[in-house]
Amino acid sequence: DMVRGRDLYRGNTKERKKRDKLEENLQKIFRDIYNELTTSRKKSAEAKARYKDTDNYYELREDWWAANRAKVWEALTCDASDDSKYFRGTCGSNAKTAIRTPSQCRCNGDQVPTYFDYVPQYLR
Repeated sequence: DMVRGRDLYRGNTKERKKRDKLEENLQKIFRDIYNELTTSRKKSAEAKARYKDTDNYYELREDWWAANRAKVWEALTCDASDDSKYFRGTCGSNAKTAIRTPSQCRCNGDQVPTYFDYVPQYLR
């Protein structure tokens, strides 16, 4: 949620300051990515047309997350033990056939087990 700019929880004052600093850093990172995409690429005009929000870079952040979420999950779970399981059955094509993650909180060795990151926080 933080990467995508959708984090709703602000917490106490100390935590809020940390989250605000993180958000500021993420905006700098995505500004750099935006500048790279729109100045030195063959498709820079296409990128400029797609990414019009140059304050928060929400569309760019969404695209980055869609392209990298599996790698982020892999990095987050790389040190998880082989018997680590996600708390409910999420591997499978539907709720009736879903199984719990067999190893390292991943489905089939490398797949993210859930799409909770796309569910609004208040519904999780």
